[in-house]
Amino acid sequence: MKFGDIIGQEAIKDRLRRSVLDNRVSHAQLFFGPEGSGKLAMALAYAQFINCTQRTALDSCGTCSSCIKYNKIIHPDLHFIYPIATTKEVKEKPQSKMFINHWRSLVIGQKAVFGLQDWYQQINLENKQGIINAEDCNEIIRTLSYKSYESEYKVMIIWMVEKLFHSAAPKILKMLEEPPDKTLFILISEQSDHILPTILSRTQLVKFHRRSDQELVESVAAHTACSHEEASRVKYMADGNLNVALKVLETGETDQANFEAFRSWMRFCFKPNIREIINLTAEFSSMGREKQKSLMSYALKIIRYCLHNQMGSQSQIRTEGDELKFIQGFTPFIHPDNAGQLYEEFNKALYQIERNGSASIIFMDISLKSMKWLKIKKKTA
Repeated sequence: MKFGDIIGQEAIKDRLRRSVLDNRVSHAQLFFGPEGSGKLAMALAYAQFINCTQRTALDSCGTCSSCIKYNKIIHPDLHFIYPIATTKEVKEKPQSKMFINHWRSLVIGQKAVFGLQDWYQQINLENKQGIINAEDCNEIIRTLSYKSYESEYKVMIIWMVEKLFHSAAPKILKMLEEPPDKTLFILISEQSDHILPTILSRTQLVKFHRRSDQELVESVAAHTACSHEEASRVKYMADGNLNVALKVLETGETDQANFEAFRSWMRFCFKPNIREIINLTAEFSSMGREKQKSLMSYALKIIRYCLHNQMGSQSQIRTEGDELKFIQGFTPFIHPDNAGQLYEEFNKALYQIERNGSASIIFMDISLKSMKWLKIKKKTA
């Protein structure tokens, strides 16, 4: 992976290149940002640039022995840690290295553009939640205690570091703070508030932003055979997330189902209609966890758009058609006096679903709270 393969995030590329050329590479860096913003691809490009034997001022060469091995994810000085659990294939004491073939296949096949659920599906984790366990923390210490095989830097990429098991974290704190010479940790995260403060305090933050519409369209066109016109049709739904954009193009799925479900849900909460809410709760509970999470994420997006509309920031509302009409009609009921509570509770509900909470209880609870908060009127000045 080269910097030139990544569209957008130019300021970050410049910062990373400069750190290498000035010989000021920070030994522990946290790449933080939303899904689909290119963090893993950038980590790979950065590591390849550092160890390239024929790099220019702008990029790695892509043709030297080091680059070829990086492109195939087989370089002996490139190491990965990621969330795992027991599976049908690995029945006990799982470690990241046991899943390296799956990881290599996904990274190369998807050009480092995928999310946590894509990884879980790749290793057939089913309904389990992956973690970064104590065995992998011990493996980090063992691996980095050896000298590098052939490159100047040993690179350890810890993907989704927020999944680090709390009791395992102390094992690597010393290594993070005082790593062996010429060792680079790149930690990747989408939820920095879930990272242990002791880990955060030992890293240099590199913050990624969502891709702009133009960057997203260009990225989609670069990853697929579709035209710019086809890529443009998914930019609003993807909202800067390249992973989502590629999935929409691949499956043809849109947010229409979420829109219709959320619209009915909020109408029943506002009336209120308890019978219909109970029926909807049962319907939502029967959906798979990923669809439940998708609905909650969609709710958060609509609340955010309503606030933008309330404050006159229509340019931030990334939708059109019936969905836009709904947002315009829903806006008077979402305002500063209730939006904070709604957003917090929907976000909490999403968190609980991710952790296998009871869907029926979660959806009924948020419905009852919404009934109350939608009735709160905006205070006049």
